Amino acid sequence: MKIEKFIKRNIIKLLTLLMLITIYIYIIVIDNIPEVVTVFEGENFEIQTIFGIKINVEDKKQEAILTSSILKETAEFSQKGKNTIEVSLFDKFKIKDIDINVIEKTSVIPIGELAGIKLYTEGVLVVGMSEIQGKDNNKYKPYINSGIEEGDVITEINDRKINSTTELVENVNNSKGNTLEITYNRKGESKECSITPVESQEGYKLGLWVRDSAAGIGTITLYEPKNNAFIALGHGITDIDTSELINISTGELVTTKILSVIKGKNGEPGKIQGTVEKQQNIGTIYKNTGFGIYGTIGNIQNLNYNSNRQMEVALRDEIQIGKATILCKVDQEQEAKEYEIEIEKIYKNNNYDNKSMLIKVTDEELLGKTGGIIQGMSGSPIIQNGKFCGAVTHVLVNDAKQGYAVFGEILIKQLNNLGN
Repeated sequence: MKIEKFIKRNIIKLLTLLMLITIYIYIIVIDNIPEVVTVFEGENFEIQTIFGIKINVEDKKQEAILTSSILKETAEFSQKGKNTIEVSLFDKFKIKDIDINVIEKTSVIPIGELAGIKLYTEGVLVVGMSEIQGKDNNKYKPYINSGIEEGDVITEINDRKINSTTELVENVNNSKGNTLEITYNRKGESKECSITPVESQEGYKLGLWVRDSAAGIGTITLYEPKNNAFIALGHGITDIDTSELINISTGELVTTKILSVIKGKNGEPGKIQGTVEKQQNIGTIYKNTGFGIYGTIGNIQNLNYNSNRQMEVALRDEIQIGKATILCKVDQEQEAKEYEIEIEKIYKNNNYDNKSMLIKVTDEELLGKTGGIIQGMSGSPIIQNGKFCGAVTHVLVNDAKQGYAVFGEILIKQLNNLGN
């Protein structure tokens, strides 16, 4: 009798555990289903599912092909527009909606030219803190106990917007030592604190080191004539002190002059050195994202491009492992040129970062000039079978010939979602 009770009790425990595990798996699967998706006309949209989870299109007027299997649901839309996919359990219980934005296939002009990049932040970035020697020769830390930290962005002082270090210095000096109410941003959250400036020999100070801009060079990936838009870099620009993506108010894309090329080698990535001083404006940057910088062309005459290169953007299913080319400029006296590469791996299910493909430089001429992929080449467009496939994003430190690239379709979907 005791044995039967023991067995029954353990069976109940086991069944309860299995039920909890099943519920947990369903929760994870449902949570991973996106709520907003952008796809091209004719592109398959897939979601990984589990037994019982089904999808249906709400607007029956828009042509859509739905395909179901045990672990995957697929939808394909043949015309552009907006629609909603309803996700349900056993076609009876609604779980969530997916907003689908179907966009038309796009043609772009791969560029591959180097450009200067100037970013201006929303507010001023705190990059350091230091003691101040006051006019009385004593040492002070005005920021102590204020809560402000390196990486925070000061946006207001006494309800006045702060857009530059100059404005911050003016407001601090005008305080005459009176306490300032400071509004700052930390990872998207607005915070407030009070700091009383200390008078030094050079004026009033907070003891904060700040910066309001960043500059560098990179490669322009493409020009999209329909929206007069450009995409560059293939990755976001992060702050050198905080490693956080820089939140910008605006920026400039300008011409650049190559000063030198330092070859890369295993363990030591090379780089292209250039200047952004006394250069001509190409366009305005309006967004710095994890997939690159986005903007509009203002002075098309300063953009060196070949309109005959206009081509379709390849869907990820059209990209093949094998030979392709990279379009880049590594010589001041030469325009952007195509060099041979090998696409070694394709991560078709990756929608979350800019490591969609593993590539390898095989062109002996490019290897002779750069040693492989070097800093400054990020954003270089990749072409295969006459279509734009993606852009270079990273180099592998332990092998300068290899690196990662992002799908071109991801860049275009980002462009469509951001607007301008």
